[in-house]
Amino acid sequence: MDRNRREARIAGWILKSLLLAYALTGALLLILAMLLYKLDMDEKAVSAGIVAIYITATLIGGLAIGKMAKTRKFLWGLILGILYFALLILITMGVYRTLDGAVANLVTTFLLCAGGGTIGGMIS
Repeated sequence: MDRNRREARIAGWILKSLLLAYALTGALLLILAMLLYKLDMDEKAVSAGIVAIYITATLIGGLAIGKMAKTRKFLWGLILGILYFALLILITMGVYRTLDGAVANLVTTFLLCAGGGTIGGMIS
């Protein structure tokens, strides 16, 4: 019985942190879209903004899960970053039905998400 409660708590931590990270992602992407519309930004600036959003969202999610977990915070942040990336890939596959782009871009995005979550967990 105690093990089931612990697993349910852990699942709750993960879901809350992922929800926070994706809500933040949505809000920041909306702001980036408004900036793109108003300032007529070039592709490099938009790409840099998207990278910054990934890092910020996983960092905040890692902070949240680290605060909830209280032990092995970096590991929980890493798990959050990996799950954030996995959900990102699933959404991309669902919308576009393909992963257009170089493998290097996927690896870079994975490292950014996992690193952001890990750092967030470590500083929590």
